[in-house]
Amino acid sequence: MNHTTLKVYAPFDQSFLKEIPLSGKEEVEKALKKANTLFADRTKWIPSYEKIAIFEKVGKLMQDDLEELTKTAISEGGKPYQDSKVEVLRAINGVKIAAEEIGRLTGEQIPMGLTQSSVNRMAFTTREPIGVVAAISAFNHPLNLIVHQTVTAFAAGCPVIVKPASTTPLTCLAFVEILYKAGVPKDWVQVLVMDNEASELLVTDKRINYLTFIGSAKVGWYLKSKLAPGTRCALEHGGAAPVIVEPDADFKEMVPALVKGGFYHAGQVCVSVQRIFAHESIARKLAEEIASEAQKLVVGDPLDKMTEVGPLIHPKEVDRIEEWVQEAKKHGAEILCGGKRISATCYEPTVLWNPSQDSKVSKEEIFGPVVSVYPYSDREEAIRLANALDYHFQAAVFTKNIDVAFDTVQKLNATAVMVNDHTAFRVDWMPFGGRDASGEGLGGIPYTMREMTREKLMVVKSRYL
Repeated sequence: MNHTTLKVYAPFDQSFLKEIPLSGKEEVEKALKKANTLFADRTKWIPSYEKIAIFEKVGKLMQDDLEELTKTAISEGGKPYQDSKVEVLRAINGVKIAAEEIGRLTGEQIPMGLTQSSVNRMAFTTREPIGVVAAISAFNHPLNLIVHQTVTAFAAGCPVIVKPASTTPLTCLAFVEILYKAGVPKDWVQVLVMDNEASELLVTDKRINYLTFIGSAKVGWYLKSKLAPGTRCALEHGGAAPVIVEPDADFKEMVPALVKGGFYHAGQVCVSVQRIFAHESIARKLAEEIASEAQKLVVGDPLDKMTEVGPLIHPKEVDRIEEWVQEAKKHGAEILCGGKRISATCYEPTVLWNPSQDSKVSKEEIFGPVVSVYPYSDREEAIRLANALDYHFQAAVFTKNIDVAFDTVQKLNATAVMVNDHTAFRVDWMPFGGRDASGEGLGGIPYTMREMTREKLMVVKSRYL
């Protein structure tokens, strides 16, 4: 038995929250055996109407525990109260969406009789659960991401083994207890808090049919390369979200959107506004207005209801962001606001003017409260720079010209392009995911559920058809 433990700390003040046991090789094997045995026995599969009833109970229990779930997520994840509460409400709605989507997991009729050899036949497809799901989750939305990875699996009929982020396991454990309380049998959703070695052991096992991974590109692509033959996967990595701003953009609507999209959760969002390419006629004005609003943001204790920007998940992230900003400054960027650490765990919302394209803030995902603004004279060149990185996730364009909007949407390399909205817009029923280095496959509750099923074709032959 593995007796090592994980200590969980609050990112804001580094106070100790809880110590929990870490699962090792033996626990991974037990979990795999339980999940595989369960899936192999069709008599244990849960009818759709029962799953829908369970989800109704889950939603009610989450609503009852709204404040407690919010505070647990805040304490270990550091997202401010107002945003964490929105996350919990989204998660409750996510459970509702999953319940509704169960009835939409349908197949289709395949036409027969189109050739002489196919007469007297009727054919149709049905959808079946894919099998055992391994879910590796991230820290930045400790409840909503878990809902997207576990509730979808259970709804699709798949036993799931979930590994929460090591910095935010408590929210996951609290949520899974709610699932059990609502009637989900324990073998259907198992939580393993484990290190990277045990995680790799889990996801590369041939009994895993599907991997849902949210985290760094380095780890995601590595795990994909190690998957057993036939294991499907969805990988959600980060981006370096670009925004194109034309001279006719509406500043009154745009500035608050870009401030929210850039500094929400201290920029620790995979589609956070990072690189703003603005026409030279308005670029400096836009940068200064964003900086002016960014300076007004309340940074501090995420449990304080007035806080708008909380801490970074770990002090070493503050060190990294400080290094990147100083490197940008050294290579010619102007710091319009911020640029300094507030404490060991908090960094000022920062706006940079025209960093060089060789700076890390221009080439890599910052994953922190830093937004860069670059002037352009030619929109085609701005789009080229926006597309120049390997990361392609969500992007945005601000313009009142419909032709320019359509042209830019077509030319930006992204899975989603927001017109007159920030790059971090998301609702839980829309497709969501990166392309190229930013990931593979699609998230979003209906899309994930479909990915966690596979089609089976039935062809019936009868002389009466």
